[in-house]
Amino acid sequence: MASVKEQEAIRKLMVFLQEWDSGHKVARSRVLDSFIKSNNGKTEPELELEFSQGASLFLARLTAWLRMTYMHSTCLDKLLKSIGIFLSAAGGRRYLIEFLEIGGVMTLLEILGLNHLKEEDKRESVKLLQLVANAGRKYKELICESYGVQCLAELLATSTSAEAQEDAQVLLDSLGRGNPKYQHQVYKGLIAVLPCASPRAQQLALQTLGAIQELVGEAPPALLEPLLAVLGSAHLEVQHEALQLLPALLPLRVRPALLAALVAALTPPGHPALASRSESTADPNALCPREPTLAYIQQAAAAKAIGILAKESVEVAEELIQLNVVHGLMVAVGNMEHMPSQRHSSISLKYFVHTFPFVEEHMKNAVGDTLFQLFMDSPETWYTKMDQAQAEELASSILDIPKDMGRKQSTEGSITCSVLGQLSSKICDITIATRVKSRSAGIHPHLIFLEAALRFRDDRHPGAATHSFGKTNSSSASCRHSDICK
Repeated sequence: MASVKEQEAIRKLMVFLQEWDSGHKVARSRVLDSFIKSNNGKTEPELELEFSQGASLFLARLTAWLRMTYMHSTCLDKLLKSIGIFLSAAGGRRYLIEFLEIGGVMTLLEILGLNHLKEEDKRESVKLLQLVANAGRKYKELICESYGVQCLAELLATSTSAEAQEDAQVLLDSLGRGNPKYQHQVYKGLIAVLPCASPRAQQLALQTLGAIQELVGEAPPALLEPLLAVLGSAHLEVQHEALQLLPALLPLRVRPALLAALVAALTPPGHPALASRSESTADPNALCPREPTLAYIQQAAAAKAIGILAKESVEVAEELIQLNVVHGLMVAVGNMEHMPSQRHSSISLKYFVHTFPFVEEHMKNAVGDTLFQLFMDSPETWYTKMDQAQAEELASSILDIPKDMGRKQSTEGSITCSVLGQLSSKICDITIATRVKSRSAGIHPHLIFLEAALRFRDDRHPGAATHSFGKTNSSSASCRHSDICK
């Protein structure tokens, strides 16, 4: 039989629930204010003590009222905060299960899609979904199965609140981790955000794509088109995030298509007339230069990206050379309508010229001694010293690099390494043989070592003169030995 104290607590709970059941909007709003103020941060045992082991009864009423009124925004922010007290309570897993059993996740996701609701209400809904996701993998799967990725991606793309966008990004990032069944769905949802009109949403989506790229593995080909489009964004913070993502794609199957698209972006449609167009369309009465086109912005970003990716590995640089990247960079340098294109392409061109001697040779032949000397003296600023005629000459230069030259240089490097390896092995053999022969023949070991080394050279180059250090050539050998020891 319950004690008097327990009976009194139960009576108070019943009075409280009756007050809630019979109350109208204003009365319930006051109850919610009082509940939030006095119970925020409490644990599950503390909430049960507060409600005489009947906290679930109040949570059920809150959830039911939410489902009936969320479309009309009736005390929605207070309702969501009150439910959040239960879901965030330490040890309150049963509250979470009770909330989910009556369709709590679907209600929260539907709130995100209602345009007439306040952004603050949507933020509170995302916070509750985050609490659900934090409970474990199966709860993340429940959100994804309820079309949560689409709802969150749409919120990220369309929200006018930077805070709501950041909350949506954090939740999408959470759904992409420890959730192998749906991580590709999250990845594709983030790709769908890239074409949106919000630079902030694009930036956040790119950040999250970069964060989960390693977990996802292969990138779908559908990523390339929107990624290259945002690379041409007028917002530098968006460009930066796109550039940060590119190196992570190099080990993947999309690399050939990515490199080809970047090289193609260096030569916008009508590129042979880039330089002359500056003169023909310029307005002599204009006080300010025309705004750069998106194609020129993308050209500059592509030139910068090519420099970054080429430095990742020589293999990538050689693939770019096969795609005629040097000619594309020269076209961009000649674009006098857009100085960032000239600057970034000059810096990237400097790397190719200094890394590959044949590129230096071909470029010199293509642009002539005067322009090439300007480039070698100051690669970062040489374009500022070009006149109109030189820019036209550069943009129209045809740089014909044989398709196999990049790979030929790589092969030659491999052969050199092979020869060095053989030489190292031979020296070890010579050292051992020298010690044995010097003891038995009474000849100075340096002379025997030199004889063996020259014999190795003769084996590799049969036309060279042979050398022997026997008794007949001992004087000659002695002279060589004395020269070496000086």
